Amino acid sequence: MGIERPFWRAIAVYRVASLCYAAVLLLSAGGYARPVAGWAVFAVMALWTAGATYWYASRPGRVLVATDLLVTVVCLLASRYVQGPEAGPSGVMPVTATWVGGPVLAWAVYGGRRAGATAAIVLSAADQWVRGARELDFGVLLKGAVLMLMAGVVVGHVARLAKQAEARLQRAVEIEAAGRERERLARGIHDSVLQVLALVQRRGQEIGGAAAELGRLAGEQEVALRELIRSEPAPPDEHSESSRALVDVSALLRRLGTASVTVSTPAAPLLLPAAHAREVAAAAGAALDNVRRHCGADARAWVLADSGEGTVIVTVRDNGPGIPDGRLREAEAEGRLGIARSIRGRMADLGGTVSVVSHPGQGTEIELTVPVPEDDRGPRTGWRGLEWRTWRP
Repeated sequence: MGIERPFWRAIAVYRVASLCYAAVLLLSAGGYARPVAGWAVFAVMALWTAGATYWYASRPGRVLVATDLLVTVVCLLASRYVQGPEAGPSGVMPVTATWVGGPVLAWAVYGGRRAGATAAIVLSAADQWVRGARELDFGVLLKGAVLMLMAGVVVGHVARLAKQAEARLQRAVEIEAAGRERERLARGIHDSVLQVLALVQRRGQEIGGAAAELGRLAGEQEVALRELIRSEPAPPDEHSESSRALVDVSALLRRLGTASVTVSTPAAPLLLPAAHAREVAAAAGAALDNVRRHCGADARAWVLADSGEGTVIVTVRDNGPGIPDGRLREAEAEGRLGIARSIRGRMADLGGTVSVVSHPGQGTEIELTVPVPEDDRGPRTGWRGLEWRTWRP
């Protein structure tokens, strides 16, 4: 609502100015053929101008914009009765005058280009009915209908861009605030917990035996904690209003990094809707779970994120023994559906694809490709001309 307030104020000024112009026309025409009806229509216009100005400033909604259009159409159609024979000739301004442009602008700000164009078409049709089919003048039509249509489309486009800019600014402010908080927490954690974990890892390696295993675990927790405090905040809840917000998939993937898992992501963000980003990260996590389960504790894995033509591509590769031919079909027949459901199922729900390449003794490579929704596509990011962030233990 914040960025829309200036629009509603500007529309209110336009309504008041148009109302004054309509009053001047009524006075100059002596109230037209039926002065009482003319001033009654003007009174309705004045009351609605005051009410609409207040309601749009407080809480605009679908009912309000629909009522706004209906009231304006009724006042416009009343011109044929108020003006009498004068309503037919081309070029004669209706009783409403330019006041009919208010709903077009309001629909454009509230609903965007298409809504503004729809309101313009409805009011143009009503205006043509007032003038009469026999009195069609393309010059008047171009000056009226086309101008209203252009106003609705242009104002709707500008309003949409303003809303997008406000959302991006809000996101940037939230990220900046979260970054400052993470830095504050990181300083305290670095001076206490991380130093203790690093000491345990070092001493465990020096002592050897069972202490070496404790040292290795402490090292992994140190790495995970470092990555946690430097990564982005958790994406919004799937059922919240902000679930449509874009989330950097790279930030979620970097949380998967451990002493045995190297995560490489581009410096520029790979943006997806929050729900999609979580599913991609979960699928990559399921692939890493398979590496730990089937390749042993000493196996290493690499996660690489990149972008393609309207897609985000995540590759998980390991140096394990590989998957024998037909093993995946056997596992699925036995009811082991790790890849079938946790990975392929997730990608299928997002409209993506999964490619598995494996040879015995040469490791396994799983490539996840998920399309970026059309409305969320921005400039391409990836390896071309950009710096890469590679996390290594």
